[in-house]
Amino acid sequence: MSNSSTFTYAGQTVRRLGFGAMRITGEGVWGYPTDRGEAIRVLQRAVELGVDFIDTADSYGPFVSEELIFEALHPFGQVKVATKAGLLRTGPGVWVPCGRPDYLRQECELSLRRLGQDSIDLFQLHRIDATVPADEQFGLLKALLDEGKVRAVGLSEVSVDEIVAARKIVPISTVQNLYNVTNRQSEDVLNYCESEGIGFIPWFPVASGDLARPGGALDGLAAPLGITVAQLSLAWLLARSPVMMPIPGTSKVAHLEENCAASSIELDEATFKAVDALGR
Repeated sequence: MSNSSTFTYAGQTVRRLGFGAMRITGEGVWGYPTDRGEAIRVLQRAVELGVDFIDTADSYGPFVSEELIFEALHPFGQVKVATKAGLLRTGPGVWVPCGRPDYLRQECELSLRRLGQDSIDLFQLHRIDATVPADEQFGLLKALLDEGKVRAVGLSEVSVDEIVAARKIVPISTVQNLYNVTNRQSEDVLNYCESEGIGFIPWFPVASGDLARPGGALDGLAAPLGITVAQLSLAWLLARSPVMMPIPGTSKVAHLEENCAASSIELDEATFKAVDALGR
């Protein structure tokens, strides 16, 4: 992985291709994985391959992902662990927004305990809860930052207007929205983040749908380069913007190694434009 492909947020510099730790849990992002040993190996191999930014959440499991990250990697050294709070889990595949300040504070404290840290490297509001005044949620994030409980604050699945509103109360270091070659619904958010120097973390970063099927248009561009559609997707994201921080996730070492190889792929201008045009 190239050391030059980095991004710095709140004084913390990480390589831009990270790892998303949602899939190391059980089915429905609920409970422990079927193969706990493989999950541990995935985390350790990611760091061996140069990954130094791992994204998780209290809701993954719930709690399971954070526990496995601690078991596999603590003490973390140069690895930065980003976590999130703001979604209640009441069963497999069920996600309920909860942005009450007392709840968010509780989850921050519990994440600190599970991760064995004095301060969380990046603490993200998983969703803005429409039933709680947004300023109260942003104010709690500011309080955690001021208290040193967290080193940086991020938002997830937000609009430009919501980022602007949050920044009036608390510095925002990163934004995590759905974005990939075949889903550009957050293009305006990405452009805003780039203009403001805010890290943009695209979740679900690999292209999907008809364009990404075997023998499809993206495959037609990837095959002559000797790479997979997933690798093409990630390489395109890294080339798309200097604030882009993809976090592809997996529960298998082999798939992890394939994803991480994308960091060394440099697309020529013609290929980049062809991929870009297909997605639009």
